[in-house]
Amino acid sequence: MRLLIAALVSFVVSAIAGKILIPVLRRMKAGQSIKEDGPTWHMSKQGTPTMGGLMFILGILCTLLLIGWTDIARGDFRALFVFCFALVFGVIGYLDDYEKVKKKENTGLTAGPKFLLQLAAAIAFTVLLRHYGYLAPHLYLPFVNLVVELPWVVYMVFAAFVMVGTVNAVNITDGIDGLATGVTMPVMLFFTAVACFWGQLELGIFSAGLFGGLCGFLIYNFHPAKVFMGDTGSLFLGGAVCGLAFALDIPLVLILVGIIYILETLSDILQVGYFKLTHGKRIFRMAPLHHHLELGGWSEVKLFCVFSGVTLLACVLAFLGVMGR
Repeated sequence: MRLLIAALVSFVVSAIAGKILIPVLRRMKAGQSIKEDGPTWHMSKQGTPTMGGLMFILGILCTLLLIGWTDIARGDFRALFVFCFALVFGVIGYLDDYEKVKKKENTGLTAGPKFLLQLAAAIAFTVLLRHYGYLAPHLYLPFVNLVVELPWVVYMVFAAFVMVGTVNAVNITDGIDGLATGVTMPVMLFFTAVACFWGQLELGIFSAGLFGGLCGFLIYNFHPAKVFMGDTGSLFLGGAVCGLAFALDIPLVLILVGIIYILETLSDILQVGYFKLTHGKRIFRMAPLHHHLELGGWSEVKLFCVFSGVTLLACVLAFLGVMGR
């Protein structure tokens, strides 16, 4: 019941916040600048309000304060730590969005400082979980139900790589109306199911709340989008996804539940690498993958449905892989 209430509270807050926030963003002229090298029809989206991720961030914050406070009060800080971790990435994304809006172009923070901030957040989160006894230096292998022990230094390097990679992969997936939202919703359902199955309701409240917040946000983000989540939202979502995976001690499950994030990122890496090696040739019509399929005739609604559906199936498979733990 608490999980349903958490999802409902976050949905209502996010949906109401949209009614207030979108007009405010329009008055602030906080519009998205569209890359000129993207699909030409995306130029019609120029000026659509960005930073809409603030809607579901507010939703999950209210959920934690109203529904999850009893867990925090009795000394279980895992959901709070995951929220704060995701929020740090959300702030980095907000700074990035602010720079884009201020300069009226699709370039925000430079890559170097952005990467260092993300790396620092990943290391701090891992150290925090370890300090409170929520994390051990071992990797659980789904399906085979085995645990591999690692030295702490190796585990820290692994965790930092996975966290920063996941956050940026979710960011890359946020390229068309509703895509990152739709793909992340089944991931949150997966974490809710795992947390409930393992009796870790404090983390289930967070994931259920974020699912509800994304549902509320999707009202405005589904094609044709009235608002974009911006880096504010996509980096927050990335932080939430990997934060939950590590807090539940199942980071390797990201290979399955994050299959779309991975494919999107790999397509981008392969395109850039092949372009440089062949001096101008391309593997895909355009990277990342969703743009390649767009240029092949897929509509944004079809991309939303297929990518979300693939993620849902992968999440069901992932749940079967961890339920025997």
